[in-house]
Amino acid sequence: MKTVTSIAELQSCLSPIRGKGQSIGFVPTMGALHKGHTELMRIAKTQNPVVVVSIFVNPTQFNDSNDLQSYPRTLEQDLAKCEEAGVSIVFSPSVKEMYPTPEPQQFDFGSLDKVMEGKYRPGHFNGVAQVVNKLFGIVKPNKAYFGQKDFQQLVIIRKLVEVQNFDIEIVACPTVREDDGLAMSSRNALLTPEQRQIVPIISKTLFAAQNKGSNFNVKELVRWVKDQINSTPLLDVEYFEIADATTLEPIYKWSDAQQSVGCIAVRVGDVRLIDNILF
Repeated sequence: MKTVTSIAELQSCLSPIRGKGQSIGFVPTMGALHKGHTELMRIAKTQNPVVVVSIFVNPTQFNDSNDLQSYPRTLEQDLAKCEEAGVSIVFSPSVKEMYPTPEPQQFDFGSLDKVMEGKYRPGHFNGVAQVVNKLFGIVKPNKAYFGQKDFQQLVIIRKLVEVQNFDIEIVACPTVREDDGLAMSSRNALLTPEQRQIVPIISKTLFAAQNKGSNFNVKELVRWVKDQINSTPLLDVEYFEIADATTLEPIYKWSDAQQSVGCIAVRVGDVRLIDNILF
């Protein structure tokens, strides 16, 4: 495995690979890697002879400076996990390398980035698009791998590929969960032992809601999910919305969408967790 920190060095590594016509799989990350990330790498490895992983905590997608400062950084352990997963190249640039000058680019995703996460984290998805757009331009992968845990992000990345006319296949990978159902997230490491014991109620409630499905109308199910989680000590639902899985527009009756998704954000003290379930 090769680790590079500069764009020039990465491109010099990738140029002969492209010249041979070998497929490049790309897994962009912000580090603090867990089994969800290594599963993306595993899937990428089965589909491409060369796998590139980026590790970069992107400042432009944080609308809360405290969240940026507290985001876990574990580069040494991350590199070991990448090597174990059979990654070919890790790209771990500095902020100055990625943004030698302030990044002005603004993207228009219509309403996709205005709802749910976009509503509560203004500017977040433009920051995500800025860094992914840059990384796609640098790596020029054939396929890029994203987890369904960040469902709204996945929809927006697909839109980015369309808007920017990238010839990249976006591969959506199922959410990886702990044994107790908690969706794996780098932010889980910030939970106290007491919080960690409580948070599985989030996924348990979502799975229960999925089973209830059409036995409730949409409004009733949204209220039920919020009430279940808010009645648990230490947990506070920031939002739970049931939306069209393609447009992310909220639905008001089940017939409004061919497939719908329930997306949730829950605050646990200073930690913010997201999850989703398909209906």
